[in-house]
Amino acid sequence: MEGASSRQLVTQSENATFFTMEQLEKLKYYEKGSMEKVTFLIQQKLAELDQTELNIAVTGETGTGKSIFINAMRGLEDTDEGAAEVNVKETTMKPTMYPHPNQSTVCYWDLPGIGSTTFPAGEYLKKMEFGRYDFFIIISANRFKENDAILAKEIKKLGKNFYFVRAKVDQDIYSMTKGGKKKINVEEKLDIIRSDCVNNLRKVGIQTPPVFLISSFEQDRYDFNCLNDKLEGDLPNIKKRIFVLAYANRSVEIVQRKSKMLQQHVWMSATISGAVGAVPIPGLSLACDITILIEEIISFRKHLGLDEASLQRLANITEKPVKELKAVVNPLLLGIINKDIIKRLGWGATSVAVSALEVGLNFIPIIGSIFGAGSSFLMTYRILTDALKDLTESAERVVKVAYGID
Repeated sequence: MEGASSRQLVTQSENATFFTMEQLEKLKYYEKGSMEKVTFLIQQKLAELDQTELNIAVTGETGTGKSIFINAMRGLEDTDEGAAEVNVKETTMKPTMYPHPNQSTVCYWDLPGIGSTTFPAGEYLKKMEFGRYDFFIIISANRFKENDAILAKEIKKLGKNFYFVRAKVDQDIYSMTKGGKKKINVEEKLDIIRSDCVNNLRKVGIQTPPVFLISSFEQDRYDFNCLNDKLEGDLPNIKKRIFVLAYANRSVEIVQRKSKMLQQHVWMSATISGAVGAVPIPGLSLACDITILIEEIISFRKHLGLDEASLQRLANITEKPVKELKAVVNPLLLGIINKDIIKRLGWGATSVAVSALEVGLNFIPIIGSIFGAGSSFLMTYRILTDALKDLTESAERVVKVAYGID
């Protein structure tokens, strides 16, 4: 680490993005003599990560598929527990919150359809309390309507981001081909639909409107993934993290992105472990905080979709027997996580000789403090690193089986 300042290391590390520059300067200052203050600051940050909310409003006219979209974003079928109710009639009479099943601080709000007799456009904006939401997704279908423009214009006045989603494009294409009997240039037709949306939004003063064409049933086609990428890219760092962790596991890449986010917890939890009373695990040479380990590993498993409920939801969506998904996961990862399981899996059994340079280049540079905490930091760091690696590899195998990826 010679010649490298804390600020330089932070610049190199994406793992530092959860901390403001003011907090990083405090860490740099505290490392010179106050492990207690370092630990307190990290505990505050972990609490912030757990408590930060992301409230996403989904609005549009009645019958455009808002509920189906919300379920798709949460990785749910409409028959799953907690799914938004899907019905041809207007079912949403007030803003209804739907938390993500694995990331409860990410909430989708199904707003009543604008333009119905219950919620005419003139009263809609006042009753929906638009100020509470982080951003808005306007769902439209079939054709652009006046109420779509009203919503976009008013949201823009609030100074908040909105994303215009033209849903049910799979149905549009199907109709254009007369049920597959007629050949058409699909890309050309999609461009026409997109241009219609863009031009109508420009008429109300939105010069560069974000427009996405999607099918909530065929998420790997059209712009569904592009929409998620855009939403992620526009969010500030901590909210970006919880949004990514709320992704449904539809690809190996998504699993890897989640794993990268979870890696940012490892050094922080290890630092906390180094500052509290540590207890030896039988069979391992060093001590660590068992409670921290178990809580983090269970959290990793849930976020990576390896808990019982997540595996069942994925089985429902992909129509694969849940038994097939579990077959590619180490059985020890599926049951109760305790110190005996940690020992049997061999996490942390290898050498824990982690250098200051290795940790400093990958994590927040408070090397003086964390290494001063002794072996508990090293043991926790090693076990969580090994656990996350095994869980990530299992989650990748599950996705490949679920979606038939070679």
